[in-house]
Amino acid sequence: MLARLCSLAALAPLALLLAEIPSAAGSALTTAIGASDRACFFANVDKKGEKIGFYFAVQAGGSFDIDFDVHSPSDKLILTGDQERQGDYIFTGNEIGEYSFCFSNRMSTFAEKLVDFDIMVESEPRHELPKQGKALKEHTNSLEDSIYKISGQLSSIQRTQRYFRTRENRGVATVQSTQSRMFWFGTLESLAMVAMACAQVWVVKNFFNHSSRRYKV
Repeated sequence: MLARLCSLAALAPLALLLAEIPSAAGSALTTAIGASDRACFFANVDKKGEKIGFYFAVQAGGSFDIDFDVHSPSDKLILTGDQERQGDYIFTGNEIGEYSFCFSNRMSTFAEKLVDFDIMVESEPRHELPKQGKALKEHTNSLEDSIYKISGQLSSIQRTQRYFRTRENRGVATVQSTQSRMFWFGTLESLAMVAMACAQVWVVKNFFNHSSRRYKV
């Protein structure tokens, strides 16, 4: 029983540390934006100084490009871009309220765009743990650094996965487009060869018909 209580006491600082890690609210979505359409999404910031992460990538449609803009709650322009294929941005929210993240496909007259995007709002400062002994404080500090390091590595892995997913989708779209062009090119080439063969048969047939009439007695 005593050993169990000691193990629980040793795990208590770790549980407290995990509880004190800054919370993050995010949304990973995929949306289809029709030709000449505009779509906006919103994220709420509860206090000033929070970090806002914004990532997007065009997965399919047209030339894989999209217009975007980000506005603050006071309608102040924060980020903007024209005909961008993908982007990964982090900025500080200096205003409290809803930030708008808009995509515009108005440059396209018929192509629908499939956009994968992620919006994350995360508090920047680290919370301080209650007063502890020197040895326990050094132990929890090392655990805290390890947790933040793992969190950063996971974020890097997520970005890498998104990058390869985007490359894969664009590669598949390129292959499908090439296959379609090769199919239609082959079809037109076959029709042209059939038409040329028919024309040659018709020319030769008319030539011999005219020759036979010329020498007929």
